[in-house]
Parts: sequence; C-alpha cells; structure tokens
Amino acid sequence: MNLFKVIGQAIQFLTEGASEIFSPDRDEYPKTGVQPYEGDPLSERVESTK
Repeated sequence: MNLFKVIGQAIQFLTEGASEIFSPDRDEYPKTGVQPYEGDPLSERVESTK
C-alpha cells in the first residue's frame, strides 16, 4: 500500500510541474509598449587603463 502512495505522489508531482510549464503566462506587467532609445552611441573607442 505504501508503494502505491509513493507512486501516486510522484505522478502528482510530475503532472503539477508539467501543468506549470505549459500553462499560460500569469505575468501582470504593465502594458507600456515599445520604449524609444534616447541615448547616443559612443563615438570614440574607450581604451582600458591598465
């Protein structure tokens, strides 16, 4: 009887993990859209000081 309980718990563990992986996202990030880049690219190569 104990063996069946362990097997049942293992199957439940695996199915809960699979359902978490394949379920739709539940992220609640704000819908901000595309943000423009306002920075300027580096015009000169910066040499590292050793």
